[in-house]
Amino acid sequence: MHVDDTALWNIGEVAAKTGLSVKLIRHWSDTGVVPPAGRTAAGYRRYDPGSLARLELARTLRDLGLGLPAIRDVLDREHTLAEVAAAHADALETQIRALRTQQAVLRSVTRRTTTAEGLALMTRTARLSAAERRALIHTFLTETLGDLDVPAYRRGLLAAAPELSDDPTDEQVDAWIELSELVADPALRTGIRRMAQYAAEHAPGDHDECALQQARRLTDDWTARVNTAMQEGIAPDSPAADPVVAAIVAAWIPTQAHNCDVPDTDGAPARRLLREQLDVVSDPVVERYGQLLCTINGQPAYPGLAAAGNWLQTALRAHPVPGARAEELGSLYDAGADAWQPTGVLDACERVLIVVEGLIRAVAPDQLGRPTPCADWDVRTLLDHLVRENLLWAGLANGTPPIGTTADHLGDDPVGAFHAAAQIALTAFGRPGMLEQRYGPAPGRRIVEQLVIEMLVHGWDLATAIGHPRDLVPDLAESALPVVRQIYGDQPRSTGGSFAPPRPVPHRAPALDHLAGYLGRTVT
Repeated sequence: MHVDDTALWNIGEVAAKTGLSVKLIRHWSDTGVVPPAGRTAAGYRRYDPGSLARLELARTLRDLGLGLPAIRDVLDREHTLAEVAAAHADALETQIRALRTQQAVLRSVTRRTTTAEGLALMTRTARLSAAERRALIHTFLTETLGDLDVPAYRRGLLAAAPELSDDPTDEQVDAWIELSELVADPALRTGIRRMAQYAAEHAPGDHDECALQQARRLTDDWTARVNTAMQEGIAPDSPAADPVVAAIVAAWIPTQAHNCDVPDTDGAPARRLLREQLDVVSDPVVERYGQLLCTINGQPAYPGLAAAGNWLQTALRAHPVPGARAEELGSLYDAGADAWQPTGVLDACERVLIVVEGLIRAVAPDQLGRPTPCADWDVRTLLDHLVRENLLWAGLANGTPPIGTTADHLGDDPVGAFHAAAQIALTAFGRPGMLEQRYGPAPGRRIVEQLVIEMLVHGWDLATAIGHPRDLVPDLAESALPVVRQIYGDQPRSTGGSFAPPRPVPHRAPALDHLAGYLGRTVT
């Protein structure tokens, strides 16, 4: 059809009016997106006002990211603008989720140490669909539980499966990546299956809400008691831990009516069974699995039980029978003469405090962040502990309330803080009659002796950390060795106790090296 050229515009004029390139207008014409209104006798394209409107709409849709087929559908009225916009919005949402996942994976890489293979695995894991994620966890749980007859336990685990949102946070993506790695860990399979087996043997069937609430209250009660004990600096293998254990056992026994194996009074059988339960429920790998599920599902993660459970397990091993450890220590503490003769334990205490203060004076400011032989302690933390130990034993000697473990006792002047605390301890120990006064099963001289041992071994830690000679007060180290072996020889050694298991030490090493090795330090 030929048209009147005076009513239309050529392609150059349309390009000038719309700001689009001639090349683009020609392409859209050829593909049918914006066909010309007509042609001249010579075959040149002509466009009318309707063509300009169509071009403007096509450009808008293109700027929104629609492809040519979708643009043509709108312009030809095959689909309404609303229909095409909705479809495109859905497509964009899919793209946005993919981009957010990629972004979260990259951010996770910045927080982790990973290899190229690890990055590829993280990316594949993060891109799993919701159905694939559910299948991964379902397969893991099904294979782990196998043929165990634990329907309630199985339902509970499956109901808590991870549901990663369409718009996850970086923390949730991190948690999902870690969880997908964790389900491949044999330790998790072992832990979950062991819990299921225990449930099948000791608590079969469904649990009503009352029973679950009772279990939660019991957990809150024993963890609160243990946390208080830890804050007060009570070691799980010390006599002071036995009353804590007794209170926890007394609260636990009434909740075990369903378990015919549990006796109705505190004693060795009850404590053994409680320790068995703790071995099952305080598995750190299983605990981490539950915390990751909470994070992925957008729920607050419950407080970890590992630290409190480790303390209580150690205390139960150290106190298998109520009062037995105190009775043992009572006879042990009264046995023999003062091991620190000829000058006595007070002189030994003053000498070792002077030596440790000299070590603290040798600590340079840039050494405060150095690691020490004490796990998770840097030099500053160790110095704070040295100050606190003086205040703790002085307070016990004076009968004052125990000091907390969370306060900073060091301040900005480590030497001044230690000197002041040491003087407080020496004053308390020098009070007339203190060495003979009874403190539970122990005479006062044993309190002074304990501080001497603490200062010797932690002095060794400090000397090691700052590169100082470690052969401190060798005669006192010689005297301390038989005392420590006598007191701690048959006590359980674990991360929750006062000391780790003994380590080998070269035969000709100094006495303080032997003391440190016996108390769990690695001597090199």
